[in-house]
Amino acid sequence: MGKQMTLILGGARSGKSGYAQSLLLATHKPVLFVATAEAGDEEMAGRIAAHRLGRPTDWITLEAPIRVGLAIRNVTATPYVLLDCMTLLASNVLMTCPEPVDEKLYGQKMDRELDELMAAYRSHPGEWLIVSNEVGLGLVPPYPLGSVYRDGLGKVNQKLAHLADRVVFMVSGLPMTVK
Repeated sequence: MGKQMTLILGGARSGKSGYAQSLLLATHKPVLFVATAEAGDEEMAGRIAAHRLGRPTDWITLEAPIRVGLAIRNVTATPYVLLDCMTLLASNVLMTCPEPVDEKLYGQKMDRELDELMAAYRSHPGEWLIVSNEVGLGLVPPYPLGSVYRDGLGKVNQKLAHLADRVVFMVSGLPMTVK
């Protein structure tokens, strides 16, 4: 496939991660799996454990809840990188902001994350797949913090979609090529 970036968007449980993994499994080549999830409670710990079991044992796993680009640059290059996911990265960055959350500060922190991530992409020889939730199709959050999060992730998704060579939107497990 070569040097390219694919952004895979969709709603919760739309099949984003499974689709990304199936594309990379078919290559039979080394993959750097970048996990941004943190086990904040038992449910999340269970999900993380299930995801670990579902990945091939020969994939390299990098757990990086924030400063993902910097973390990737410190790992040996592989033909493929799968970042799963921007949604949790955006949440992790939000949690580093003092309360009440300043939308401008959050935006600056997310811009730094994206800049570092794109610097890592430019210096990496392989193909990247980035998974993120499309948060603009749901309900308007009933609380200010939820709105700040949705808006911040929405802006990052727009920037990534612009930078990506390919954008896929997942609907009920079906991939739709957007770009």
